[in-house]
Amino acid sequence: MNANPDDTDLDILASLLRDVARDEILPRFGHTSASAKADGSLVTEADLAAQRRLLAACREGYPDIPMLGEEMSTEQQQRLVGDGSSTFWCLDPLDGTSNFACGFPGFSISLALMRGGNAEMALILDPVRDECFTAARGCGAFLNGEPIRPFAPGEMLADCLAMVDFKRLPPERIARLFSADSFRSQRNLGSVALDWCWLAAGRFQLYLHGGQKLWDYAAGRLIADEAGVISTLFAPNGDRPLAGVGLDKRTAIAAANQGLFERWLALIDPPVVR
Repeated sequence: MNANPDDTDLDILASLLRDVARDEILPRFGHTSASAKADGSLVTEADLAAQRRLLAACREGYPDIPMLGEEMSTEQQQRLVGDGSSTFWCLDPLDGTSNFACGFPGFSISLALMRGGNAEMALILDPVRDECFTAARGCGAFLNGEPIRPFAPGEMLADCLAMVDFKRLPPERIARLFSADSFRSQRNLGSVALDWCWLAAGRFQLYLHGGQKLWDYAAGRLIADEAGVISTLFAPNGDRPLAGVGLDKRTAIAAANQGLFERWLALIDPPVVR
């Protein structure tokens, strides 16, 4: 592997993610228990084993680039983020742990290379479907090596499928999302990383999620942006887009094209406070 990774490393890293999924994640699917962390989210031995394996592999292949993993302590994560100018790997070893623990086949491994506050390289593997989504900044987005683009069946919100995480929305803000001119139908996949990838691949057109951490969106948003998705991140109680990196939760709003994004943003009407 290169000491300073670039898009030529994507194939190598994709193979690594597949190896880790085959050895550490899929054998435990349906055969492992979960425990609750301090924030209420779940963790399993598959999360921990995948993080250990990927941490060791990236240390060997890229010894000068540290790794921020979801299953590290907040103090360790904050040291790696620093003032936002550092370079580090950002890993979610098992995005969709609740799905995984309940036997629902919607989970992934998400890995991004962060430089100076931006994701520069991204890989997300859906091991159940053997779908590996990749992107390098300025080079487009791909699914198993084939280019992907978002798809819109029409110009209006009512033409579109929406991926909405209602749990993190204030109850009083939900009713407006079911107005006559809102989306055609709604889904909730349960894996944020795959949400971004499926939007990039044209499997739905509108997106709203109110509580994403850095490891949730780092890789997925780059893949979506490189595919042509229009997106922005807000503080949950803010009405202005955020930039840079941080450990705070962020509200993600996105759509398949600019026209749909503007209509969707107007319907949502940030801030979305929870």
